[in-house]
Amino acid sequence: MVEMQGAVDVMAEFAQSMRMDLALKLVTAVLMGGAIGLERQIAGKPAGLRTNILICMGSALLMDLSMHLTGGDGRVGDPARIAAQVVTGIGFLGAGTIMQAKGTITGLTSAATIWTVAAIGLTIGAGEFVGGLGATAMVMMVLLVLGHFEHKLVRARRTAPMTIRAAVGADFGQIDTVLRESGMHVIERATYDHPRDRVFEVRLRGPAPQFDVARETLLERDDVYDVTLH
Repeated sequence: MVEMQGAVDVMAEFAQSMRMDLALKLVTAVLMGGAIGLERQIAGKPAGLRTNILICMGSALLMDLSMHLTGGDGRVGDPARIAAQVVTGIGFLGAGTIMQAKGTITGLTSAATIWTVAAIGLTIGAGEFVGGLGATAMVMMVLLVLGHFEHKLVRARRTAPMTIRAAVGADFGQIDTVLRESGMHVIERATYDHPRDRVFEVRLRGPAPQFDVARETLLERDDVYDVTLH
């Protein structure tokens, strides 16, 4: 009986030295980060499978380290210190996925996903497996279900009037080219000449998000003074 108890103690000590609890955390982090990363990879996003796995696993490892640095040996420490640095530092990776082109900003969802994956890693590293699993399920629902709904909204078309105040004698042909390149179609147009400018009253139809893009692109032209979207 004593020998059996001794063997159990040895196995328990071996398991503690091998940090099986940490191994479980890291494996869980790989699975959770991999699930989210796989969806991002399939969607063709810049932060894909490997990126999300490494972020989640690294966050879990740092959170576990932060908690054990304060140990039970009386040392004074703050387990939130390293976690706070992870939350701040992950912003640099998120910023790298945000790009701007022709007045549109892309990559915000990828940046937010990276930030959330880091939070899931911290949660798992703290030993809150249920919270990490629940958060992963909710993130997957947002990316898959709401992402499909969001794409429908982006493709939704609207019709709205726009007033373009341009230089005297401005050629509408060039303005119309800009509008078409932005995905806009001119339904109606009226021209009003004034001593100091030429005003075009147009009625446009196109994808809802592209109206602001068209406005910003027109304002970049030297012969366009002002653009008002009604």
